[in-house]
Amino acid sequence: MDLLPKPDQVVSAAGNVAHKVLYGGLADLRPMPRTLIDEGTLRELYHYRPSATARETGDPVLLVTPLAAPALCFDLRRGCSVAEHFVTGGRPTYLVEYGEVSFKDRSLGMEHWIDEVVPEAIRAASEHAGGRPVHVVAWSLGGIFALLTAADADDLPLASLTIVGSPIDVSQVPLIAPIRPLLNLGDRFSPITRGYQLLGGAPKPLVKWAFQLSSFQKLVTKPLALAANSDDADFLAQIEAVDRFTDNMIAYPGRTFGQLYHRFAKGNSLVGGEFELDDRTISFADIDVPVLAFAGAVDGIAPVKSVQALMPLLTGSPETRFEVVPGGHLGMLTGRAARHTTWQVMDEWITQWSSDAADDEEDGTAEEATEGIGTNRRRRHSSSASRALSR
Repeated sequence: MDLLPKPDQVVSAAGNVAHKVLYGGLADLRPMPRTLIDEGTLRELYHYRPSATARETGDPVLLVTPLAAPALCFDLRRGCSVAEHFVTGGRPTYLVEYGEVSFKDRSLGMEHWIDEVVPEAIRAASEHAGGRPVHVVAWSLGGIFALLTAADADDLPLASLTIVGSPIDVSQVPLIAPIRPLLNLGDRFSPITRGYQLLGGAPKPLVKWAFQLSSFQKLVTKPLALAANSDDADFLAQIEAVDRFTDNMIAYPGRTFGQLYHRFAKGNSLVGGEFELDDRTISFADIDVPVLAFAGAVDGIAPVKSVQALMPLLTGSPETRFEVVPGGHLGMLTGRAARHTTWQVMDEWITQWSSDAADDEEDGTAEEATEGIGTNRRRRHSSSASRALSR
């Protein structure tokens, strides 16, 4: 809204206020319809019901959520929903989420997600989709779990990996870098260690506070932003949807939180490309499927350099691609700009590496595709050759 609002802006702002008062909000928060098709301990696999206007076809997509964040990250609101985008595009779409984490789950470690949750979700999605290979799209910590799973299990029906906002080099994370030397002081008796042991993990209020802290500037300026955009219904709807997402944060299991704290925050254990888990070493070099990685231009949780550190480690991947897109940690995935940036690149990448595309290439039809982002299967985008969509 202008400093001196125009009459039409005043009318729009008044209309937005009236709509919010009468209907409770401006955002269309209806979830995309889905069906539970498989489940286990902290594992629920859903199939999104096909759109009435688009027949399901092609390889399936599996959306992998991170720990502590609700599955709303992939279904924020109508018009800004990754799930809605894939479903209305006719792509068989699946989601794995973890349900509520409680004190009884405190003994579960990262191996539960790497050995069971993610690989079982991939296998079940492939089977449900008729045995087709699966394109995994994973956000934040879900991306790290997906990478470690793909590196450790060589028999999964994987077509490609898309990693969104997953920090590999935590020394590049502004929230952590200044305090990392302090984290090693009084290890066993530090307040953080004693705290998560006593509580059985990181409780939901703490997780919510940490997520808000990562966007502290936006949190402080939020009242001004709301006032300045009171005539923009879509902006206000996005704020409502993000607030709902933040209010639904989930707790971390105790042992998993301990591993993340000691080995990621303190040890920066992924930066060398290898991760020790139980009695084995998992190496990113063993990932043998194409990998697309996104970084958000203004992401405070996974800054560009922290995500970019993954690319030189993927020496076994047939093709890698790194993209910088507009937005912060959540916005890069499901913000208003993501419709024309992140999602467009995802579509092109999945089409490029789908089994149907391979058949078309053998028939010679792939050469007729218009040259553009992701259409040349022989082009390799290293981290140094990234095209930044934010420019």
